[in-house]
Amino acid sequence: MSDGSLPIFGRRRSETFGGGANNPVMQQVAAPPPPQPVADYARIPLDTAPTVRAEIAELRNLCLARMDATAVASLPAERLLIEVERLISDLATEKRVQLNAREQRALATELVDDMLGLGPLEPLLLDDTINDIMVNGPEKTFVERGGKLLQVPVRFRDWTHLTNICQRIAASVGRRVDESSPMCDARLKDGSRVNIVLPPLAIDGPSISIRKFSKKPIDFEKLIQFGALTPPMARVLEIAARCRLNIIVSGGTGSGKTTMMNALSRFIDVAERIVTIEDAAELQLQQPHVVRLETRPASLEGKGEVTARDLVRNALRMRPDRVIIGETRGSEAFDMLQAMNTGHDGSMSTIHANNTRDALSRIENMVQMSSMGLTSRAIKQQICAAVNLIVQVERQRDGGRRVIQVTEIAGMEGETQLLNDIFKMEVTGESNTGRLTVRYEVSRIRSSFQERLQYFGLDRAWANALEQA
Repeated sequence: MSDGSLPIFGRRRSETFGGGANNPVMQQVAAPPPPQPVADYARIPLDTAPTVRAEIAELRNLCLARMDATAVASLPAERLLIEVERLISDLATEKRVQLNAREQRALATELVDDMLGLGPLEPLLLDDTINDIMVNGPEKTFVERGGKLLQVPVRFRDWTHLTNICQRIAASVGRRVDESSPMCDARLKDGSRVNIVLPPLAIDGPSISIRKFSKKPIDFEKLIQFGALTPPMARVLEIAARCRLNIIVSGGTGSGKTTMMNALSRFIDVAERIVTIEDAAELQLQQPHVVRLETRPASLEGKGEVTARDLVRNALRMRPDRVIIGETRGSEAFDMLQAMNTGHDGSMSTIHANNTRDALSRIENMVQMSSMGLTSRAIKQQICAAVNLIVQVERQRDGGRRVIQVTEIAGMEGETQLLNDIFKMEVTGESNTGRLTVRYEVSRIRSSFQERLQYFGLDRAWANALEQA
């Protein structure tokens, strides 16, 4: 092409745009309106009447048929949106379909989202007030906003449309999801965690669960503003991270475990070498010296699987100062304890449990899964020697996520592990707005890691924080 323009659409330009004189690709458009980002366009649900849906489906198919995939991929989203909207207008005129400007824009935005993004999920991903997105088949989509679950009017065209979105997500991180491998953990470009389940396992259609993460890292100051913890608790946890205590963050699904671990990690010294191990990379560490490792599922032939346990073992050969495991859920618990007991102080992990004592039982059960032949007492001794602190977080009935326990592992007495609840939350009532009011019981007895506090010169700061609680 002599004018250097791009062949965005595959048909003859006169056919596509109604003639060379009106072809925006064949000429320089004088003073075009300033393009808006795709994110700024409202996603407007198109009319659901059967006749209108059939006409829109026909326009959608015609538009897709006339697009050149290579040229589309090279265009910025803003320019592509303008061109697609013009094409839809011409096709609507050609096919005598009545569409107003809002409907043309809605269809153009839908097409651009499908080509460059994740289709109907794009507006939800762009909404910073949404924490979780849950798709239960093509017709039902729920979000979590402010700790509450809400159904939103987001629909996919059919199972095939939703399946294509699932496969695009998996392919973006080098994974696959189909009938032979119907489950997949992945992540989006912004770090959001995704779980996908396809039929026949998901009976009502493909299922997507997306855990979004704040674009701005959340620190203790913000957690205090949210009411997740008090300033004295934040100071105690800061000291624990700076003193290189081994910390387990425990809680249920969606309780804020990863957010808490990200906040704790901000107090790690920038000079330390950190190795992180996750199923789907989601930690947002701010330090410059971080090695991020991610597990890998088996191939279609059942080969090539790399488990969290494999990565923990390998991490110990990488000269880490700290090992951070995104979530301990199996036999890698034994290797985690070995890391904590062999000079990698300050290591952290998360675990699913209802309270701090249950967390210890869960770790013990997972160590037994490793088939090392250790007795229950030997495992408990290993846990007591390795873990210093358990931080229990919970999503409560008012939607708030709070730290409900900060527990020290104080040693063993016979067969029983001794626990000291440094902080323990008690619900005292409910405000007029429906928010729970809480208070914390505080234990000020001498800690089992007092010598470590003194070694780092933070024993007085620890005592002062507890006095202020």
